[in-house]
Amino acid sequence: MAPLAGTAHSTPDWRKGQATNEQVTPPLPDVRHIVGPYEGANDRRAAWALATSLPPFVAMWWLMHRSLVLPYWVTLALAIPTAGFAVRIFIVQHDCGHGSFFRSARLRLLVGRICSLVTLMPYAYFRRTHGAHHATSGKLEHRGVDIETLTVREYLALSRAGRLRYRLFRNPLVLFGIAPILYFAVATRFPWLARRTWKRERNSILLTNAALAIAVWAILQIVEPMAFLKVQLPITVMASFVGMWMFYVQHQFEGTYWAGEDAWDYTRAALQGSSYYALPAVLEWFTGYIGLHHVHHLSPRVPSYRLADCHRSSPLLSTVPRIGLRDSVRCARLKLWDEESQRLVGWQR
Repeated sequence: MAPLAGTAHSTPDWRKGQATNEQVTPPLPDVRHIVGPYEGANDRRAAWALATSLPPFVAMWWLMHRSLVLPYWVTLALAIPTAGFAVRIFIVQHDCGHGSFFRSARLRLLVGRICSLVTLMPYAYFRRTHGAHHATSGKLEHRGVDIETLTVREYLALSRAGRLRYRLFRNPLVLFGIAPILYFAVATRFPWLARRTWKRERNSILLTNAALAIAVWAILQIVEPMAFLKVQLPITVMASFVGMWMFYVQHQFEGTYWAGEDAWDYTRAALQGSSYYALPAVLEWFTGYIGLHHVHHLSPRVPSYRLADCHRSSPLLSTVPRIGLRDSVRCARLKLWDEESQRLVGWQR
């Protein structure tokens, strides 16, 4: 399998020659101090980020409802920017979970819970599981925290039925179409999704379900049930797809980083295992600049509204794997981690 064009335009010297986990690589410079000045909340900027996310979403939702008197394609067209605002709301909730959006913990909790009514993601549950993602990203032994990814050796050891199941799951129609809807809209409604010992997270799921039920009931006092579905369903489908796609492409690119726990390095996992997803300006804005994922993984304490400033502050942060919008589509063909070549590969290596 040939390297993907454009998935890593510029790579730092410390990546050259890395072929196996056992090979000794030179230590990375300590770059976490670069992000220090950008950590922490700025309430004014946070308020503006919230004001350009939640109120526009509500306005666009109502505009979609009013557009139902027109041909339905008009409503579907309006669903695109509305789903974009839903993604921005998810980033607000995500930042609150990292403790980086507002200074006040109580305000973060309130805003995070309100956002869950749009994202469908229980706030405390997401905060706990996403924290685990940051703690284990790039560790081979903890791949179960993220999107299921087998090594070539593991895949070859599966039965025929096991290979078929894995191929089905990694099919783009399932991974980016069916799976996101099932996860965000269905799976996160059940408290047993969280471990038994996670009482706060289980309560968060139940609280979110109750709040959603009340919110939907209130909306149905104003709009017809079928009208509600015609508006909400395309928003949920589009936003879920974007959410899954962004999470995927920010870690699942050909030259990403995975290592055994003994050899795992936090900084290397952030700079080599998290991409810089270079999107057009309007898409960067709608996705809350989370495409600057290498900065985010260096320090989750950097809020989304400071990621771009931090990225521009040091030339070193520009030497990470860079993926363009067109090139990112090719990442969908990557299926397995090849431990020998230290890269993600497709079915045909």
